[in-house]
Amino acid sequence: MDVGQIAGLIAAIAFAVLAGFLIYPLIRLGKLFDQIADTVRESGEHAIPALDEGVTTVRQVNKSLEDLNKISEAASTTATNVGALTDLYGSFLGKPVIKIASAVYAAKSTALSFLNRKGAGAGTEPKES
Repeated sequence: MDVGQIAGLIAAIAFAVLAGFLIYPLIRLGKLFDQIADTVRESGEHAIPALDEGVTTVRQVNKSLEDLNKISEAASTTATNVGALTDLYGSFLGKPVIKIASAVYAAKSTALSFLNRKGAGAGTEPKES
């Protein structure tokens, strides 16, 4: 054996040792990739039902919002009708009530004024002309 063959033999042994050391990490890396593939597969299996439940939930929320819109529209219509009815009663009953109150106040003021004049004139005697 000459020097070249010995150097080749040493290089081959070094490569075999290096390959032996790299086998274990490569096997572990392969197992890690298998676990990642399993995790991705399980995530996909769980994600589809979760998405279906999310779609169902969104549909139910939309239906509830539609019902809420109907209720709020009915409440708005009711409020508008109550406002119109209040205006109607105010114009129908308000003006006559104000007129009656004004007439009663005027009659009261006139009666008090008349009574005060008669009471003030009763203490003095009328002059003869």
